[in-house]
Amino acid sequence: MATPDTRTQILDAAERLFAEHGYRGTSVRAITTLAGANLAAVGYHFGSKAELMAAVARRVVEPLNAAQCARLDETLARNPDPLVSDLVEAFVGPLFDRMRAGEEGGARTSRLIVMILSDPADEVRSWTGPREDAVGERYLEAFARALPGLPPEELRFRMRGLLAVTAVDRLETHQRPVPGCTPPPPAGGEAARQWAITFLTAAMSAPPTRT
Repeated sequence: MATPDTRTQILDAAERLFAEHGYRGTSVRAITTLAGANLAAVGYHFGSKAELMAAVARRVVEPLNAAQCARLDETLARNPDPLVSDLVEAFVGPLFDRMRAGEEGGARTSRLIVMILSDPADEVRSWTGPREDAVGERYLEAFARALPGLPPEELRFRMRGLLAVTAVDRLETHQRPVPGCTPPPPAGGEAARQWAITFLTAAMSAPPTRT
């Protein structure tokens, strides 16, 4: 097997450390030490720590976005006016596919997604661009047609909930058990996917909040 190039080694190390310690809790030196690279390599390959964070996030999120777009295309091809449950399944299905219980790759992805959602650093919240925004807008338009009575602001709030609930659930399947405790087996596979779809469909379909 070919040895990963320096850029890939830095991305791998940064993904692991950002997911475990957050953006501000991870130094460039720690990343290059784990990657076996010299300190200047981050600047050479990425320009800055912030640009490295963006590259790490895109490497994880872009395949998810592509899969979500493909699922939405398939859903709309079957029915131009799909049910809310079909849209939920199209959105969260790729998350379950890439965050499978028992797989280290799924563990890394779930940890990084939760970090992106929760880390307060501006660099973590500002990495997205037009390509990432376009995926969310497509789903917002589809959900708006399926839920015409829901105000746009509340619809956006519920959309964020789809991602947050699924990512946190997937993260829980990878958490290390507390010494001396025997945790229940993680919910994985098709059962967990269907529970999520049922729960999130009900959440998305709830009547608008009266204020």
